[in-house]
Amino acid sequence: MEESDRRADDRRSSDRRSTDEYPHPFIHRVKLTGPQRIRGLVLGSVLFPLRVTLAAMLFLLSWPLARLRLAGLSAEERSRPVTGWRWWYFQVTIWLLSRGAFFSLGFLWVKVKGRRADLKEAPVLVAAPHSSFLDILVLCTARLPAVVSRSENSSLPVIGALLESNQCVLVSRTDPESRKKVVAQVTERLTSGGYWPQMLMFPEGTTTNGRSLIRFKPGAFLAGVPVQPVLLRYPNKLDTVCWTYEGTSWIEALWHTTSQLYTNMTVEFLPVYNPSPEEKNNPKLFADNVQKLMAKALGVPATDYVMEGGVPVRKVGDLSLLLESPARKTLSLLHDDGLEAFEMEASLDRMIDRCQSRAQGSKVSAEELFSLLGLKRRETSVRLCGLFSKDQTVDVRQFYLSVASGRVGFRSLLHTAFRLFDGEGRGRVSAEELSGLMGALLGFPQRNTAQLFREVSAHGPVTAENLLRVLTTHPTYQRVANEYLQPEEAVSRLPFTPLANEKPENNNRHLQDNDNKKFE
Repeated sequence: MEESDRRADDRRSSDRRSTDEYPHPFIHRVKLTGPQRIRGLVLGSVLFPLRVTLAAMLFLLSWPLARLRLAGLSAEERSRPVTGWRWWYFQVTIWLLSRGAFFSLGFLWVKVKGRRADLKEAPVLVAAPHSSFLDILVLCTARLPAVVSRSENSSLPVIGALLESNQCVLVSRTDPESRKKVVAQVTERLTSGGYWPQMLMFPEGTTTNGRSLIRFKPGAFLAGVPVQPVLLRYPNKLDTVCWTYEGTSWIEALWHTTSQLYTNMTVEFLPVYNPSPEEKNNPKLFADNVQKLMAKALGVPATDYVMEGGVPVRKVGDLSLLLESPARKTLSLLHDDGLEAFEMEASLDRMIDRCQSRAQGSKVSAEELFSLLGLKRRETSVRLCGLFSKDQTVDVRQFYLSVASGRVGFRSLLHTAFRLFDGEGRGRVSAEELSGLMGALLGFPQRNTAQLFREVSAHGPVTAENLLRVLTTHPTYQRVANEYLQPEEAVSRLPFTPLANEKPENNNRHLQDNDNKKFE
């Protein structure tokens, strides 16, 4: 019976993937028919306030209990696991209140498959896909294991008290030192031999639409201990739970979910995964293999997508590629602004002069970009800057290459980029300059180019030709050249002026010495 249920769930997952209209897993929108909208409005006007109020009341009841659990304990005692009556009394009471809160939100029952491993079998549970803040309901099924949470959450009412009470690990995403301390703390707990309670982690690190698994972060796998994969499914006709980077907001997800008569959730505990010696020594390999195992069980793809710096990217080796290139959006905005071909030609000439003017610097504000391009609407320059940074500035070199990207051959584009970032005109670039060069080419800051620098350095100085050789022959980096840096025939017809002393290259020819073919 369980096997047939699992196949049915897999078919639902597969069907959802096959009809997927979204280009990547960081977009989700609740799509309602007319009757569904009317039904949701009628039920939501009654159920939403009632359910949210009941859930809030139950969570508020758990607040003083969470505070009492650690009351009277010294800092040293709090640094050790809570045991005895403090553990069983408050753990059970808070668990009941938490389950009651989710019951009031419409999660009337949770279907559980498989057996949860005990602490000695698997010190850590890894749950995926992570689709919503409502996924924390899995904590009730797993008997409230400790989690890793953002330190900012500790200041939230109720949530902060519950995190402290359950002795969760807090990490600051903006402090590298905090990350190091958390790694050490988590590793200590997972290798404590049962001294610390079981932990639960969402290795994706962010929420997605569940139509694929994004790359797992290595945190849960650094200790090299057995893990138990936990699959989360919401087998409902309408997917209201997801809350992602783009699309339905968290309040809309809560409204749509509470407007349903009930919401189904299935939690499946897979067999414990015991790492091999190779996986113990390589947390990334360990994480990738568990990701593939869980993706196969869910019937969805395992992808190289990650969230980096708050932006969805795809990882190719150590390089980060935006899922939606700013180049196409840049050209679209310039076209919408109404720039004529001759105006764009003059704008690019001015941009070249600014690129070659070392004294002025490469950064420009939205106001400067407005004048530099001769735009008709100031709003366009603000939106253009927003494609490349959050501080309303843009690096002229990156902007210039963005306009050039997709319009000229890869060799010409690379030589242009090299000349722009070869600050001293030596014919070679440093490790730092290579990082900036690749960031400008790919439209996103590249913080991990050390491996690429080593690969190029193996052929001699990091010159344009040596960089070109690696990007077109290395098994990993040639994917970047093939899939991301090749001209697109359908791109806007705006003209492109090559950098001074650069010869323009036929847009239909990628490498003259490669028989006019794409890199194999």
